[in-house]
Amino acid sequence: MNREGLWVKGAANWIAVFVLILLIPALAGSETSAAQKDKPASAGASSTAAPKTGPSASGPSKTGPAASGPSKTGPAASAPSKTGPAATGPSKTGPAVAAGNRSTAPGAAPPKAGAPAANTHPAAPNSASKPGGAATAPRPGTETHANGSKTVTRADGSRAEVNPSGKTTSITTRSGTTARLSADGRVSSIHTADGMTISHAAGGGRVVSSEHVNARGEHIRAVNTSARSGYVDHTFMRGGRPYMRRTYVVDGRAYARVYPGYYYRGRIYYGYAPGFYYGPAFYGWVYDPWGAPVVYGWGWGGALWYGYYGGYFAPYAVYPSANLWLTDYVISQNLQAAYEAGVASAQANAPAQGQVAQNLGTAGGSNPVVLTPETKQAIADEVKAELAAEKAAAANPAAASAAPAGDQLPDALKPTNRTFIVATALTGQLPDGMECSLSQGDILTRIDDTPDVNQNVKALVSAGQKNDCKPGAQIAVAVNDLQDMHNAFREKIDDGLKTLADNQGKNGLPPAPSTAATPFPGSQAQPDLDAVANLQKQEQDADAAEKEVARSATPGAGN
Repeated sequence: MNREGLWVKGAANWIAVFVLILLIPALAGSETSAAQKDKPASAGASSTAAPKTGPSASGPSKTGPAASGPSKTGPAASAPSKTGPAATGPSKTGPAVAAGNRSTAPGAAPPKAGAPAANTHPAAPNSASKPGGAATAPRPGTETHANGSKTVTRADGSRAEVNPSGKTTSITTRSGTTARLSADGRVSSIHTADGMTISHAAGGGRVVSSEHVNARGEHIRAVNTSARSGYVDHTFMRGGRPYMRRTYVVDGRAYARVYPGYYYRGRIYYGYAPGFYYGPAFYGWVYDPWGAPVVYGWGWGGALWYGYYGGYFAPYAVYPSANLWLTDYVISQNLQAAYEAGVASAQANAPAQGQVAQNLGTAGGSNPVVLTPETKQAIADEVKAELAAEKAAAANPAAASAAPAGDQLPDALKPTNRTFIVATALTGQLPDGMECSLSQGDILTRIDDTPDVNQNVKALVSAGQKNDCKPGAQIAVAVNDLQDMHNAFREKIDDGLKTLADNQGKNGLPPAPSTAATPFPGSQAQPDLDAVANLQKQEQDADAAEKEVARSATPGAGN
């Protein structure tokens, strides 16, 4: 072969090598793609796959545009149209979640700034759904249930429950706060999503309560009985026995009392312990009849609370014994406290005096009921029984303060304790599911001896005030509420004994023997230092909850 032929052949070989060099990367990429086609899809491998850290969003978003751009937790995602559907790759972790939900999957990027907030509470029965079963904001409308009741959902996300007779029984705001209504349409109680309960009294007062467990595992309960008073319960153990320290706050002044605990059927109940005991002779003076009936001047003639309750309560004309005097003392203290709580609440929430008068009205009102002689006698009999028990305990304080060996029947369930004076405003549940209010000073008679599964017992309303539960109504009441009533009953008896001791021989009262008192061991305690601040904060939270309910309860709200 001549020189020219060799040159042509060499050039052809170099061209072939150059072409192969150019084709090798393309051939390698083609083989990789073919291999990937033969493998199952995996999270994070495709530009349209869901990230490994949470479920994918499917379907168009009703709350805002879909997120686009690279994910912090996986490979870059394809950039969808701002108005089109989000990525639809398969999810390995569960069903799809509607876009806009505030609850972000672990490790997932938070919603972009400016995106609308989504409702984080369970959707209403008629809520709209996205593909994949995810719920979005509730759709306005009415759903009728099999029993004839209805759920009405408004445009603002609040819901109203209506019973078969057409009465609204409750309203739930978008945030999850539920207000239960009485038969006449008034808000009887409010229950917030974080566990706070507000009970309304007929006279305008309210009681606010909440419970929590602190970092040391101690149970704390805070109760506002008015805008200026309340108490904080703090449980603790001493010598293997449970106790509760209750810090009372009145107009910023705090003091504490200790309540020993005992067990009954696996539950702890706290009973009352006197702060001090008197001598046997003094208990005989208050227990036995006096030598002659006493005409006592209480000095209530010009008191506003007495005029308000004039149609409900009248003191005895004469007092043949101290137990009748103590009966009127206990009842009057409850009614006076109820009136002051109503005035304080009305002034705090509606400063105009006209509104105060409108809230309080007159005690007769729609329930023109008086404390009958039979009801007052039932209270007097329980006063006398408590005097006898305290006299026996004073004779042997060590035995009285000792922890019981086994289960002990709560005072609220003892056969001898049937009559209870409501100590703070609360609500009772009627057989039809409606609620009615109970005010301080109302009288209940316990019917059941054994609590139900919810630790409630049936009670008969023996006497009630304006717009409260009607006398004769049967309601469900928690055993713990009855226990609190009994503890408050004994506390007021002891306050009355001190008043008798301080005023014996005056204002018509006969002279008494020695009034020297001996402190009861273990009944004294220092108040919680933060009780005042906790009650003030809770009062503010309750005001906010009331306003939220008022907005949702307004006819046409949210439409």
